[in-house]
Amino acid sequence: MNKQEFLAELEKALRGLPQKDIEDRLTFYGEIIDDRTEEGLSEEEAVAAVGSASEIAAQIIADTPLSKIAKERIKPKRTLKAWEIILLAVGSPIWLSLIIAAIAVILSVYASLWAAIISLWAVFASVIACFIGFVSGGIIIAISNNTIAGIALIGAGIFCGGLSIFMSFGCKIATKGILILTKKLAIWIKNCFIKKEEA
Repeated sequence: MNKQEFLAELEKALRGLPQKDIEDRLTFYGEIIDDRTEEGLSEEEAVAAVGSASEIAAQIIADTPLSKIAKERIKPKRTLKAWEIILLAVGSPIWLSLIIAAIAVILSVYASLWAAIISLWAVFASVIACFIGFVSGGIIIAISNNTIAGIALIGAGIFCGGLSIFMSFGCKIATKGILILTKKLAIWIKNCFIKKEEA
C-alpha cells in the first residue's frame, strides 16, 4: 500500500470526526511516512511501519472525546425546511420522552453496577474491621479470664483476615471489569456516531 492509498483509507475510517481533526491526522501521518522515506525506506515499507489504517483510526476514535464527536454529528449539514421543523416540534412529546426514558434506563443500569461494586468494597472493609475487632477482642478476653472464648474469637478473626484477602482479589477484578466495560461502552457509543455519519 502506498502513501495515498493509506491516507485515503485512514480518511474514510475517520469520517464522522470534525474535518479539522481529520486533516490534522492525515497531515501528521503523511509527514511520518515522508520522514521514513527520507530515512531510506521505500514508500510501502514506510506505510507498513506506521501500522494499519483501521487500527490507527480505532485508537484516534478512542482518544477523541465523545462530546466532540457528538457535536460534529449533530451539527446540521443543511438548514431545515419549515415542515421539518413543524414535524420535529409536533413529534417532540413522543421522541423526546422516549430518548429521556432510554437514557434514564441506561444510566440506572450503569449506576446499579457501580452500586454493586461499592457494596463489595464496603463488605470487604467490614470483614477487615471484623478481623481487627475479633483478634483484639480475643486477645483481651484470653488474657482476662476466658482463654477458650478468647482463642475462639482470635480464630474467627484469622478466618475474617483470610476471607478479606480473597475478597480483595474479587473486588479488584470486579472494579477492573466495570472500568473496562465503561471504556468499551464509550468506544461503542463513539462508533455508533461514526457509523451513522458514514451511512
